[in-house]
Amino acid sequence: MKIVAAEQVKIVEFKEIGKVSFIWRAVRNLKITIRPFKGVQVTVPRFVSMESAGKFVEEKKSWIKKSQLRLSRYEKNVTVFNEQSRFDTRDYHLELFRHNFSTIKTVIGKGKIAVYYPDFADLKDLRIQTAIRKAIHHAWRLEAQKYLPERLRFLAEQFQLEYQKITVRDNKTRWGSCSRDNNINLNIHLMRLPPQLCDYVILHELAHTTHKHHQKAYWQFLDGLTQGKARQLDKELSKYSPVVW
Repeated sequence: MKIVAAEQVKIVEFKEIGKVSFIWRAVRNLKITIRPFKGVQVTVPRFVSMESAGKFVEEKKSWIKKSQLRLSRYEKNVTVFNEQSRFDTRDYHLELFRHNFSTIKTVIGKGKIAVYYPDFADLKDLRIQTAIRKAIHHAWRLEAQKYLPERLRFLAEQFQLEYQKITVRDNKTRWGSCSRDNNINLNIHLMRLPPQLCDYVILHELAHTTHKHHQKAYWQFLDGLTQGKARQLDKELSKYSPVVW
């Protein structure tokens, strides 16, 4: 029988960065993770003392503060769902239900994203909010796999442009990309954008099948695909982020 030692957890308040959770585990190196709504967490090898772990945090304080600032901006803009929330994707409508079970259940189908959560629970609980977001994310993935290849094909034929393959992915930084071989990658989060911006991203990547750069000739070509609105649409797109919703 294998015996696994219980994790040791300690929470310490640090000046300028606030509470930090230290968790001792069977790992080799110290590691700092900073996640939305979860704060700063340090994974500590079992043989490392609290004093050494604390010094490690002090050494990384500047980086931690920058990361906290970036995450705080994200947390302020992220959606917190409640009983009055109305949230629709292209094909689905979000519905939240309380039930008499202690588990969280999500069901996607028949035009609905149904999330069932314990009757005694606070809907703002991070676990419930995470379950809601994961369900919506899955719905977007289903929609993207159905809609984006078809839309890419339509726009390519309309403007007589050729591409090789399409992949649909969950990218954190880019809305799309086009490889040297004219393989196009599109982000599932395009499903969140207004239709004209979704089309703009697709045309932006299709334009790269002809121009592999962002120089003047590229923008002139893209203007021809967007009725002279390339820069305007690009500015509108900058108001959105693949990771903030």
